[in-house]
Amino acid sequence: MIADFGRVLAAPYATMLLADLGAEVVKIEPPGGDETRGWGPPFAGGQATYFLSVNRNKSSVVVDLGTAEGLAAAREVVGRADVVVENFRPGVMERFGLGYSALRAERPGLVYCSVTGFGAGKGRELPGYDLLVQAVGGLMSVTGERGGEPVKAGVALVDVLTGVHAAVGILAALRHRDATGEGQLVEVDLLSVLLSSMVNQSAGYTAAGVVPGMLGNRHPSIAPYEVVRAADGPMVLAVGNDRQFRRLCSVLGVGVDARFASNSGRVAHVDELMGLLGPLLLEKTAPEWFEVLTPVGVPCGPVNDLAGAFGLAADLGLEPVVDVGGVDLVANPIRLSRTPATYRLPPPPLA
Repeated sequence: MIADFGRVLAAPYATMLLADLGAEVVKIEPPGGDETRGWGPPFAGGQATYFLSVNRNKSSVVVDLGTAEGLAAAREVVGRADVVVENFRPGVMERFGLGYSALRAERPGLVYCSVTGFGAGKGRELPGYDLLVQAVGGLMSVTGERGGEPVKAGVALVDVLTGVHAAVGILAALRHRDATGEGQLVEVDLLSVLLSSMVNQSAGYTAAGVVPGMLGNRHPSIAPYEVVRAADGPMVLAVGNDRQFRRLCSVLGVGVDARFASNSGRVAHVDELMGLLGPLLLEKTAPEWFEVLTPVGVPCGPVNDLAGAFGLAADLGLEPVVDVGGVDLVANPIRLSRTPATYRLPPPPLA
């Protein structure tokens, strides 16, 4: 069982993933509930869809940790738990006697996951808001049009990635506990997760000293790999290797210029490349290019809105929507052949 003290997004997303995979999760909420219960519109059935998105398969208890009764109720839930998850600022759980050190002394097999914005050291007092981390963590510096203003991702991406990392850490700690009987502290912070999740951009800096900037929809290391204009509007062309580029040129009826024969050459001459390809791509609509290019192995596709994205997933048989107690929610993306995700409880009302 998981005692979930998590609020807002990162920690609740982690515990929902685990709940979908069979864990019993008891969400411990303060009076008034998780902040996201009021984060709307939009609302569905009187509940904020933000809260609904990350809290299915959980039960909920309202606990005021500032009272003796509330603290006793919280300790009762923790006493039954295999895992404790919390995302308070460092030091808050310790003040209530619910920090890792205190609980470990009582239960050495406990797995305790702490999610913070900037770690438990010098960054302990910094507020862990996704937008703030996108800014100070460098993501916004590479997101946006060249010469324009920095732009955040369209969702709280750092929170979501942190939730995934927290779930992985918890599972690894449980595996270790099953093998040894020993629990441990799992610590995940938003800044470290973001730096890791920027993968090639981060490695370009750490290994080669390159500080990337904004390229709009272009890729720093692959071309042509960007949003282009078709006859009816924007589409994505994602040519990932020389073979695909040659096939694209064949369909377009152009030869492979020596400047563009290799990927590194295409990146170095990307403006000239797109000056050549741009007018040719205006000759068909995005759906027409999809029909022509996909069979020859050249990745492309329209820029869908969410309705189009869910429609595509449904057409492909991915079953992206599940009914959870009368609420349509996004299916868990992990598919397991023997122990698939289950949807047992709708997001809980505030008790």
